[in-house]
Amino acid sequence: MADNIDKNERFEQGMKTRRAVLGDAHVDRAQTVATGFDQPFQQLITEAAWGTVWSGNHWTKRERSMVTIALLAALGQDEELAMHVRATANTGATEADIREALLHVAIYAGVPAANHAFKTAKLALAGMKADSSSEEETK
Repeated sequence: MADNIDKNERFEQGMKTRRAVLGDAHVDRAQTVATGFDQPFQQLITEAAWGTVWSGNHWTKRERSMVTIALLAALGQDEELAMHVRATANTGATEADIREALLHVAIYAGVPAANHAFKTAKLALAGMKADSSSEEETK
């Protein structure tokens, strides 16, 4: 993204990208529970993470997904890891991509971090499969 875009444009681009990756329901929930206390944080992540980093054009959303999953796993950020595993439904990263990212975590960040991340990812993936099965049944 160009550095000369204004803050409002970066926020709008960030919101568009955030919705594309995480889904409208997730973003709507985050906005609904935002208060005056954490609204500046929501603004920051929308502009910086989503409007700048995730909106860049050098990597695909699939590639960004895999790197993000590996970093969150290495840092032990379970809730964010699960959220980004679920987001792979929108980024094009596959279960095999997730597995490969977590195997890298095992080598470069440690087996305990990867072991825990595999558990977290398996739960998130199982939840996604259950959700898609429920949707198929209601059709």
